[in-house]
Amino acid sequence: MNILNKTRLIFSFLLMITTFCSYSQSNVFKVTLDAGHGDHDFGAVYSGRIEKNIALAIVLKIGKILEASPNVDVIYTRKTDVFIDLVERANIANRANSNIFVSIHCNANKNTAADGTETYVMGLSKVASNLEAAKKENSVITLEKDYKRKYEGYDPNSPESMIGMTLMQEEYMDNSISLADKIEANFDRLGKKLRQGGVKQAPFMVLHKAYMPRVLVETGFVSNPTEGNILNSEEGQNDIAKAIAEAIISYKREYFGSGVPEISDQRPARDTSTPAKQKVVEAPVAVKNAPKGTFFKVQLIASIKKTPLEPKNFKGLKNVTVLFENNIYKYFYQETSSYDMAQKYLQEAKGKGYGAAFLIAYKDGEKISIQDAIK
Repeated sequence: MNILNKTRLIFSFLLMITTFCSYSQSNVFKVTLDAGHGDHDFGAVYSGRIEKNIALAIVLKIGKILEASPNVDVIYTRKTDVFIDLVERANIANRANSNIFVSIHCNANKNTAADGTETYVMGLSKVASNLEAAKKENSVITLEKDYKRKYEGYDPNSPESMIGMTLMQEEYMDNSISLADKIEANFDRLGKKLRQGGVKQAPFMVLHKAYMPRVLVETGFVSNPTEGNILNSEEGQNDIAKAIAEAIISYKREYFGSGVPEISDQRPARDTSTPAKQKVVEAPVAVKNAPKGTFFKVQLIASIKKTPLEPKNFKGLKNVTVLFENNIYKYFYQETSSYDMAQKYLQEAKGKGYGAAFLIAYKDGEKISIQDAIK
């Protein structure tokens, strides 16, 4: 074999390895876990039950479960008792190019009988209780150095002031709601009370700057003696951690394909795609002029802005379509009846920079789960 052929062979081999590594890396599902509060910011404290410690313990347990799963990379905003600025927590997730961001907290109320879980997605709710929850968590910024300059234009005592700031929650609303709903469905299976249906919207600063599907989980009330003691116990933390980890893995399977097995020692299986109590995820919608049979699409983004369907507006991607639904424009890439081809289109979209892109499926014009479509 002459030198030229040897060079070509080596180049081809290196190219194959590089391609394989790139593909493998793109298949890694990145999860950023955020334990609320830390150090001098104790969070809610009742009778020795300290929010910052409980949140960290639950996060470390979730991470341990996820780290045992293939193709899952876990990033922590903190693994010890340290204080992290709210905007830096989001930046950690952004720098890691995470697929999802999950912030863990505990609730509290002067009414010590209050109990139950709540999972929030980023949104500009006008519901007083939701705004009060955001106000309580956002007040942490006053503990940060030079917070008035960093959060110029935002008043932590008035979450509504965030309305005037640049928001990107519309880009990830569908996925955020899906993840939040899976978490609440698992809490329901665990026997937890879901407060007013569980999934809510509120303007949390820690979610505001994370550019990916993201949720904030209030795991229960430390102010409630019974629920607080459960949250403060090893067994209670393990149950909460497993419920959240199972929801994350279910979300990963649905939107990012297979490769993650069920967590061992699970409770009796429950189909989390089945609507939970007062579920806020949109009902299946018929697609106008949709072909018969089952087909897949890649959802790139969802936005309140209408964008012309030109490749230059979608990082060079062609065959982009749009669906206007619930006052949001949803942009899709390609359409195929082959799941394998859909996965290739998904990887192509991610390679173009759409890290939060995911697959959706339709049957005879109605939206169905990916699992049902594959069947």
